[in-house]
Amino acid sequence: MTKMNVTVGGDFEAETSSRFIDAWRRAEAGEGFRERHLAFESWDALSKLLTGKRMALLRYVRRHDVASVRALAKALGRDYSNVHADVQALSVAGLIEAGNGRVHADYDAIETLIAI
Repeated sequence: MTKMNVTVGGDFEAETSSRFIDAWRRAEAGEGFRERHLAFESWDALSKLLTGKRMALLRYVRRHDVASVRALAKALGRDYSNVHADVQALSVAGLIEAGNGRVHADYDAIETLIAI
């Protein structure tokens, strides 16, 4: 299973440094790996991005070949402009890739660590 790792809150600099050092050591050892990490400052920032409709969009794009934002809006039964805005927001955040007429997500799960 391919995961997107999301961290909310905590010590961003220390966690990023730790992940970098770990990745460096694994690369030096010849270990092949691919990890994806996103960090959000707060729960509010994450929940503002990952709304229910955007989660439904993510699930759909993961499971279907999507030729365009227009086709995605039609498949979801939603207004084109709202779906376009959602695709842009998720793309900027790094949760989907949109380009060359395609929209897709190349991971199966989002694993979240929330600091309290």
